[in-house]
Amino acid sequence: MVGGTWTTQNKVRPGVYVNVATNQSAIGKMGERGITALALTLPWGQSGVIVKLTPQDDVAKLLGYDLTHPTLLSVREALKRAGTLLLYRLNEGVKAAVTNNGLQITAKYGGARGNDISVVIEKNIENNVLFDVKTLLDGIEQDKQTVGVAEALLPNDYVQFQVNGTTGLSLTAGLPLIGGTNGTVTNQEHSDFLSALEVQDFQTVGLLSQDNLLKALYTSFVKRLRDVEGKKVQTVLSDYATADHEGIISVKNGVVLSDGTTIDKTGAVAWVAGATAAAAVNESLTYQAYDDAVDADVRFSYSETTAALLNGELLFTYSGGRAVVEQDINTFTAYSPDKGKAFSKNRVLRVLDGIANDLKTIFESYFIGKVANNEDGRALFWSQCATYMNELQNIGAIEGFNSQTDIVVVAGTDSDSIVLEAAVKPVDSVEKVYMKVKVV
Repeated sequence: MVGGTWTTQNKVRPGVYVNVATNQSAIGKMGERGITALALTLPWGQSGVIVKLTPQDDVAKLLGYDLTHPTLLSVREALKRAGTLLLYRLNEGVKAAVTNNGLQITAKYGGARGNDISVVIEKNIENNVLFDVKTLLDGIEQDKQTVGVAEALLPNDYVQFQVNGTTGLSLTAGLPLIGGTNGTVTNQEHSDFLSALEVQDFQTVGLLSQDNLLKALYTSFVKRLRDVEGKKVQTVLSDYATADHEGIISVKNGVVLSDGTTIDKTGAVAWVAGATAAAAVNESLTYQAYDDAVDADVRFSYSETTAALLNGELLFTYSGGRAVVEQDINTFTAYSPDKGKAFSKNRVLRVLDGIANDLKTIFESYFIGKVANNEDGRALFWSQCATYMNELQNIGAIEGFNSQTDIVVVAGTDSDSIVLEAAVKPVDSVEKVYMKVKVV
């Protein structure tokens, strides 16, 4: 189902077209948040497809390393806040392999991690006509099969077996796989990732690269989804405040973790993307601490911090042994009467985006093609809008809402269209407190 914005009622395709301005928005049942997406170059794992990861998954089996391993730093940082990571392995690489002792053994995936795999063939202690074939990763057994002939071996999570020659299996203390390489990545792989991501549900996508061509690609992708497709998502980049758009978050600096690991501004994109995706519509990241960070990797002065904020850059500040988000903002700075400063605040944007996304979902799921476009049908839609807005008000995401005056649902120009007009006032978090202190 398509969506986007509208100026006149001239759309051809069925869909939901939403205009969101400073004092306007729309409907739906509140959708779930917490889904971010990253495309990474990795030494193991399925490439060219989106894999859904959660903090509870057996990441080692999917990516070849435990989540605490430095190789998966970006995955771990994203999952510190995100409930789901849509991970896309950009590189395919070359598969490690070995041929000996009656077998041709090939790693399941391309990549350097395959070089850490070995296969041991031993006699079975209970039946000496059988063989125990063990697959080891870093010397630790991952799979064991007891067979009489090589043809009986089945693929496992790490290797595939093929018969080599006619002599049959022979004993070996270890057959290490060799020749695995990670390969190279071009911008085309990023384009393929974005094409695959477009049909997924997500809130944010991060780019861990300083390549300005890729930054422009991701920016164009999100702008198109937001403004043409009506899919309100954000992308997180580093050093790209020139985007000047509410859908683009630019990270200015990074952090230092408690174990001494330094995560620069490009690496910090993973955490910001995960935290932004997971933040509720009534939640701001302003002054929230980066998980397990004890300092910013680069500290900025007062004037430098002020200049960065005015430029639409999200940065981390040292505060009491922690690195905190100075202000939860995006790169939008070109304020106008129709799109005010509030759009630069990500908490406000989450409310507006949530309303637009939820309107689209509710309308597609329960109304389009199912409810008559008459007075009763429009009244039912109005009722759903009012209920949803009241839920937002109850959790403190909006305020001052009056269903009798702030929602109007009328017939559109065409017989199959309706127009929803809604006024909404998002609630921002308290960020500035001005006090007068009288000393007596």
